[in-house]
Parts: sequence; C-alpha cells; structure tokens
Amino acid sequence: MAGDVKPGKYTLFQQSVKLKPGETVVFSWIRFKSREHRDRVNAKVMKDPRLANMMDPKAMPFDAKRMFCGGFEILVDA
Repeated sequence: MAGDVKPGKYTLFQQSVKLKPGETVVFSWIRFKSREHRDRVNAKVMKDPRLANMMDPKAMPFDAKRMFCGGFEILVDA
C-alpha cells in the first residue's frame, strides 16, 4: 500500500525531482485505449507544427531532465 511506503529518494515527488523553493510538483496523466493508440497519438503530437517552439528544450518552462514518464496497466477497474 502506498501509505506504507516510507519517504525515500524515489518515493516522494518532491525528493525525486529535487524540488527547489518556489517550485511546485505537477502530476498529470492521459488515458489511452491501448499502447498502439498511445503511439499513434504521440506520433501526431510530435509532428504538430504548433508545438515546434515548445519542443525546444531551451523554451520549456521546466527542466525536462527532472520529468518522469511511465506507463501503467489497469489492475482493478471498478
């Protein structure tokens, strides 16, 4: 259970991203129909010319090296 996880190097968002004073951790997710659907959507997003300027690492409003990404499988769907 998550409540049983002791604070550690990678168990708190604040610690894992080395949060600095004045910063805020942002958590979000996108739910896709399947991995294939995710791959199709991501390919379209990466080719969208409206996002070209935002994809420049120098233009990002955050340090992308401190960003976490991951995929998850549904264990229980109620």
